Amino acid sequence: MIKEKEYKGRREKFAKKLQSDSVAIFCAAEQKVRSNDTEYPYRQDSNFYYLTGFKEDNSTLVFVKKNTTYKIYLFVEKKDPVKELWTGKRLGAEKAKELFDVDDVFEIEHFAPKLQEFLEEKNKLYYDFKVKNKLLDQVKLLAKNILYYKDAAKTVETMRLIKSTNEIKLIQKALEITKEAHHKAIQMSQKLSFEYELQAEIEYIFKKNGAYSDAYTSIVASGDNANTLHYIDNNMALNKGDLILIDAGCEYEYYSSDITRTIPVSGKFTKAQKELYQMVLDVEKKIISMMKPNILRSELQNEAEKMLCEGMVKLGILKGSVKKLLKDKVHKKYFPHGIGHYMGLDVHDQNPYKNQKNKEIPLKAGMILTIEPGIYLPEDDKKIPKKYRGIGIRIEDDILVTKEGYENLSKEILKEIKDIESYSSL
Repeated sequence: MIKEKEYKGRREKFAKKLQSDSVAIFCAAEQKVRSNDTEYPYRQDSNFYYLTGFKEDNSTLVFVKKNTTYKIYLFVEKKDPVKELWTGKRLGAEKAKELFDVDDVFEIEHFAPKLQEFLEEKNKLYYDFKVKNKLLDQVKLLAKNILYYKDAAKTVETMRLIKSTNEIKLIQKALEITKEAHHKAIQMSQKLSFEYELQAEIEYIFKKNGAYSDAYTSIVASGDNANTLHYIDNNMALNKGDLILIDAGCEYEYYSSDITRTIPVSGKFTKAQKELYQMVLDVEKKIISMMKPNILRSELQNEAEKMLCEGMVKLGILKGSVKKLLKDKVHKKYFPHGIGHYMGLDVHDQNPYKNQKNKEIPLKAGMILTIEPGIYLPEDDKKIPKKYRGIGIRIEDDILVTKEGYENLSKEILKEIKDIESYSSL
């Protein structure tokens, strides 16, 4: 768990980055309507949560800076026994003052008049440009003296690039749960009939272990379905002889895991499946081995594309010079996505890949990225050797960049052919 001391440190770090005579506002996420009077399960805005650890909606965090001094205020929903009967207990301002180390806590109904006071003699306003919130509508009406609007999200999302020890521990916990779920899938694939049954087994493990939210909608794609990168219907039959691409990870205390494994329905890979799988696995292991501080993500991408292209030529999927195929981007038809992405509070963490000068940010110790090469060979592509058609394979791990190089946080999740085949028979 992350304690208030760490959240306070984040707020102070952010406050020091603000310019003089400014106000910065972060709003909690709003409830989202599913249909009529029913709502989706609530999930706090990641930047707001990063600075507060507070999970309630209808809340705001406000920074007020004059010269080099600053004040930080939290606004929360007031206690209301009638509302709480229907939607659950609220912390309230009095209890929030005890728990949060801020300069003051107010009830949200006082937000507009207090904000008007805060904005006096201020000419810069920071807020998250991506967020749409009714409270921000009030802000814009009151911000009559503001000369400069700045995106507060960019500063916080840059801070989020480097994970603390406590953040890494939460991601490791999420991965422990995800490991159990993927291993269960290996054992159950031969016993079930439909993709959604396997999805249910995976997500049961998540929730049984206290990961109440999926980090994203699980992909359980058998056969040719694996060639749709974001396939989430998960409603087709599991057929003997097919592979199943499972991209599934849980969220534990707001921190994500993101793992893909590709396993055989029958428990055994065919010769053609082994050839493709081993090619992808060799690429993944090589790219992971390259990770270290100061290397560029584009270097990892280029090496992955080169290796996959070479592998496809060797297997007869592509024909011609590797150099020319890469130049003409022919290989992208079968490997269209990036080699990986940042991961943390969001499964695709909202962190910058380029700095303010538009230059690529090199890897640094404390970053966590996925590495996920793949190959996708549609069933109806007649240019592909018949034995490979209808096969989609992706292998994905979550990697921490360290001072010495890297640590594969998901290394215990089985991915070697012999290990998957052995485990499936247990």
